[in-house]
Amino acid sequence: MCGISGIVSFSKNSEPQQYNIDQAVDSLSLRGPDARGIYSFKNVVFGHRRLSVIDLSDAGKQPMTDQSGRFTIILNGEFFNFKQYRELVLAKGFNLTSDSDTEVLLYLYIMEKEKCLERINGFFALAIFDNENQELFLARDRYGVKPLVYYLDENQFVFASEIKSLLKFKLDLTLDKASLLSFFQLNYFQPPYSVFKEIRKLRPGHFMKFSTHSISAVSEKQWYSIPREEHPEINYQQALKHLEKLTEEAVQRRMISDVPLGCFLSGGWDSSIITALAARYKPNLKTFSIGFKDEPEFDETEYAHAVANMHQTEHTTFSLTNDDLFEILFDVLNYMDEPFADSSALNVYILSQHTRREVTVALSGDGADELFLGYNKHRAEWIVRNQPLLTSSMRLLSPVLKHFSGSREGKSANQLRQFNRFVSGARLNAANRYWRWCSLMDEAEAFSFIRHSETEKIHYQQRRTEILKILEGTKNMNDVFCADFNLVLTGDMLIKADSMTMANSLEVRCPFLDFELVNFVSGLPSSYKIDNRSQKKILKDTFRHLVPNSVKTRKKHGFEVPLLKWFRTGLKPLIDELLDRNFISGQNIFDPEETEKLRQQINTAYPGEAVARIWALIVFQYWWKRHHSFLKS
Repeated sequence: MCGISGIVSFSKNSEPQQYNIDQAVDSLSLRGPDARGIYSFKNVVFGHRRLSVIDLSDAGKQPMTDQSGRFTIILNGEFFNFKQYRELVLAKGFNLTSDSDTEVLLYLYIMEKEKCLERINGFFALAIFDNENQELFLARDRYGVKPLVYYLDENQFVFASEIKSLLKFKLDLTLDKASLLSFFQLNYFQPPYSVFKEIRKLRPGHFMKFSTHSISAVSEKQWYSIPREEHPEINYQQALKHLEKLTEEAVQRRMISDVPLGCFLSGGWDSSIITALAARYKPNLKTFSIGFKDEPEFDETEYAHAVANMHQTEHTTFSLTNDDLFEILFDVLNYMDEPFADSSALNVYILSQHTRREVTVALSGDGADELFLGYNKHRAEWIVRNQPLLTSSMRLLSPVLKHFSGSREGKSANQLRQFNRFVSGARLNAANRYWRWCSLMDEAEAFSFIRHSETEKIHYQQRRTEILKILEGTKNMNDVFCADFNLVLTGDMLIKADSMTMANSLEVRCPFLDFELVNFVSGLPSSYKIDNRSQKKILKDTFRHLVPNSVKTRKKHGFEVPLLKWFRTGLKPLIDELLDRNFISGQNIFDPEETEKLRQQINTAYPGEAVARIWALIVFQYWWKRHHSFLKS
C-alpha cells in the first residue's frame, strides 16, 4: 500500500517544479512511511511513498523502471495473483530483479498494454509513463478500493492518491456548489465529483491514456463493469458450494504478505466469516475489535470473543470510552482533505490506530452488505416491492407519527426515525426512493439550505440522474446492489476504509470485493440474497457452520457516535464558532435562517436528523476554514 503523485506539464515554457513534487509526495507520508522515490523525465514527474508489504527489499522500491529504461510505474495497491504471471513474464525474456508484484505488473503492461488490467485480482491505482511514445497511462481498480484524483487545465495534468497532494501545486480551484447539494444529503461527495469543481476522481473500472504533449484526448475509458446477467440454471445448492469456494479463495489470496497480518473482527456475520476462513491458513491469527464502555447497548465484544474462541485466534479487544473517541476527533478532521460526514469514520480510525501497533495488514468484511443486500434500505425496498398491504398500513400510520421525528440517540427513537424514513420513501418510484433512503436531508431542504444558482441546481440534477439511471423502471433487486456499488460503496464505505486506515499506515484488504466473487454473486437471483425472512441469505446459509450461535441469532446494528452529547458539551464552543450567524452570512454559502433552525432543533426533545445535519455542517465548516485559501475569490 502506498501513496502516488505526479504531474505532466503541457506548457513549453514551464517544467514541473521539483519543489512542488517533493511537497506533494511528502503530504502522503502516512500512506507510505517506509520509503520515498521521485522519477523525472522532461515534462513528467512521478512521486511515490511506500508502505512495504510485499518484497521488503530495496528492489521493490518505486518509481520502478523496466530494464530498457522506457517504462516507469508507480502503484498504490496489491496484485494478489501476480505469482501466476511471473513465469509468463520470464518466458517472454524479461529479467525480473525483485519479488515484487509491481514489477510483474509493469512487464504485463509492456506486453499487453491496458488488457493487463483484466488479469489483476486485487485493488490498485496506478500510473505508467512511456517515455519513448510520451504517453501516460492511469488506471483504477474495478470497485474503487484505492483512490485516484486528478486536475486538468491548459498547462498541466496533476494526479495523486489524495487531494491534499494536489494542493501542493498551483491550481485554480473553485467550490462546487452542485456537489454541496448532494453532500448535505448523502454526507459524502457523489463520485466522481469532489468539493472542488476542477478536481475529479477517476471512476472505478476506468483508465486514462493520453499524450504528455497535448491536453487533447484526455478522457476516461471504462475497462470493467459489474455483469448484470443472471447465471442460467444454477440452483441454490450449487450456488452455495460455489460461493464457499470463491470466498475461501478470495481470503486465501489476501493472506499473501511479508509483514504481520490480522483481521478486523466486529462480531457480525461478515467479519466473522472472513476471520473463520483466514484462520484456516494462519495459525494463531491475530484479530482485533473495539468495545465501548459508555455505550453497552452497542458493545459487540462478546460476539467477537465468541468467534475468536471458536476459531482459536489471538484476539485483542480495545476497550474505549466516548472520551477516547472525542480525543481523536480532530485527528480525523485534519486528515480528511474534503468534507466527509460519515461519523463512523471515527470508529474505523481508532480501531486502525490500535491495530497498527500489532500488524501492518488487516482483512475486513467491507462490501458484503452491498453485495448481499444487507442494509436496512434493502429490507425496506423488498417490503415495498413485495408487501403492498404492509406498506399501505404503514402509510396510514404516518400522519400520527410524523410529528415525532425521532433520532439516532436511543433504540425507540431510532425506530421512529426509521419508520418515518420508510414512509417518506415508499411513496416514490424506485430511483427516487433509493436516493431518499441514501440521504439524511431531502432535496427540497438542501435547496433551501445551500445558496445556489439555477445552473448549479441543473448540474446537481444531471449528476443525480446519472447515478440513478440504473434504477429507472427496474424490477430487479440486483439493480439496487449495482447502484450501491456506484454510489455508497465507492463514495462512502471505501473512502472511509482507505482514508482512516491509511491515516494510520495500515493496509486493509476486502475479500468480499474479489472480482471473481462479485461477478458470481451479481449473477445470482436476488431471491438468493433476500426474502421475507432473511437478508444476506445465501451468505449466511453458506457459512452458518463457521459462526457461533450467538452471532447467528443477534440482530444487526451499528454503533452510533454520541454526537448529540458532544454537541451539548465538548463541541459546543466549536459549534458556536463555526455556526456563528455573522460567519455564516460572510461565507455566502448557507442560508443563515436555515442553519439557525438546525442549531435550535438539536436542543429539542426530538432532534431527528438535525444531529447528522449539524455534524455535516461542522465537518464542512472545519474543512472550509482550513482550505478556503485555495479557492478563487
